[in-house]
Amino acid sequence: MNDAALVPIKRALLSVSDKTGLVEFGKFLESRGVELLSTGGSAKALADAGVSVKEVAEHTGFPEMMDGRVKTLHPKIHGGLLALRDNDDHVGSMNDHDIGAIDLLVVNLYPFEETVERGADFATCIENIDIGGPAMIRSASKNHAFVTVVVEADDYADVMTSIEENNGATSADLRKNLAAKAFARTGSYDAAISAWFASELGETYPQRMNITAQKQQSLRYGENPHQDAAFYVKRSASPRKGIATAKQLQGKELSYNNLNDTDAAFELVSEFDPAMGPAVAIIKHANPCGVARADNYIDAYNKALLCDQTSAFGGIIALNGKLDAETATEISKIFTEVVIATDADEKALEIMSAKKNLRLLLTGGIADPRAVGQTIRTVAGGYLVQGRDNGIVTRDDLKVVTKRKPSEQELDDLLFAFTVCKHVKSNAIIYVKDGATVGIGAGQMSRVDSAKTAVRKAEDASDAAGLPYNMTEGSVVASDAFFPFADGLLSAAEAGVTAVIQPGGSIRDDEIIAAADEQGLAMVLTGMRHFKH
Repeated sequence: MNDAALVPIKRALLSVSDKTGLVEFGKFLESRGVELLSTGGSAKALADAGVSVKEVAEHTGFPEMMDGRVKTLHPKIHGGLLALRDNDDHVGSMNDHDIGAIDLLVVNLYPFEETVERGADFATCIENIDIGGPAMIRSASKNHAFVTVVVEADDYADVMTSIEENNGATSADLRKNLAAKAFARTGSYDAAISAWFASELGETYPQRMNITAQKQQSLRYGENPHQDAAFYVKRSASPRKGIATAKQLQGKELSYNNLNDTDAAFELVSEFDPAMGPAVAIIKHANPCGVARADNYIDAYNKALLCDQTSAFGGIIALNGKLDAETATEISKIFTEVVIATDADEKALEIMSAKKNLRLLLTGGIADPRAVGQTIRTVAGGYLVQGRDNGIVTRDDLKVVTKRKPSEQELDDLLFAFTVCKHVKSNAIIYVKDGATVGIGAGQMSRVDSAKTAVRKAEDASDAAGLPYNMTEGSVVASDAFFPFADGLLSAAEAGVTAVIQPGGSIRDDEIIAAADEQGLAMVLTGMRHFKH
């Protein structure tokens, strides 16, 4: 058959769980002389609206049975969908068995995902697994050369336009595009079922993993202009607050890098419970360049900014609560790509609106840092899948291993620093003083280099702020993994730290502890590592 051929719509089968737009579409088809077949609630909705419709059972001569489990699984339905109209044998079979062609199929599936999301029991979820719908969709999609298939109400308009423009027919391009969308829908539907079943069986890593998501946004390009990109979101019964659920109030379209960095910023700031006070994180290239807590957001922002004002230019700013006018005014003084917060007051919105290119995102809440989930990374020919790093260290988890114990203020800063470590590319070394980062060393190939990098950046920040001393003096330091040698610890001691937090577990732990004692440092071990590659 010629790919450019038009196929007249003479008979349509409409069977949908979502009745949005059904009556209007049915009336349009009836006005074009199309014979309408339907089932159950769809047939009733059409008939009640005065649309002439024939029940599928009347069409097949076979009654619906088994509580609706069997109604469209019949040769007169699938023969009408699958028959090749230009194949003499197929046409002969249609004539011999009184099988009428079905030119248009409109089906959306039993609401399995919604049933799971509302917490229904196992038996109810099973009953909401559609069988006939996917079977018909696949039949129609396979035979898209002759059959138009619609699985979303949003596509009714395109079908109506094609029928109007082509004197009652649909174009080959439309049918092919709709078939592709239909196969994607049945694929995602089956993926949702298999994921639910795996969850019910307690299988975190089943033998076959189906990954499904829906495109939320086409992006201008990826990390670089020569890379194409798109943003997809996964369906969830209780989606975590964050970049996928945030509402963008203003500014340019978010880019791939914006989305990646904003996600990193909000995940970090969500580690800090708003009930325990305001927190602000400033991110550049997915690494924090300043994080702080304070009694209010403007102080937290200024403390975070002080850590690395140079890198903060053109960065991402995240708050763990509501953006206020005073903080918005301060943020507006430098160029910022994105601000993400749980909410914003009216005055803050007015101030931000003056920055036309700045993207402002509101999430409605923080992301639960303890939430169970998975991260997925592509490798050549496959995926690496792991549980997300939801590990949280508390005071009760700390083991003091030095002669000197940390003070209360040091303990607060140590836990703060180790929390930030979790969101810094390894090797990570974080200096913190009075609830604010004062030096960040990220992504170096050796731990001692990260320690030195953090000190150098702290020196630069101190000079920029006009301070007569290095901000690392009197600070604490966190390492995302154990110190393999004492050199990294000694480098931190030279920078003026008073206390250290690290996971421990090195074969040289005794040597590291002895070096800390010799320097008069307090050191605690967490027993938990936070590599981020």
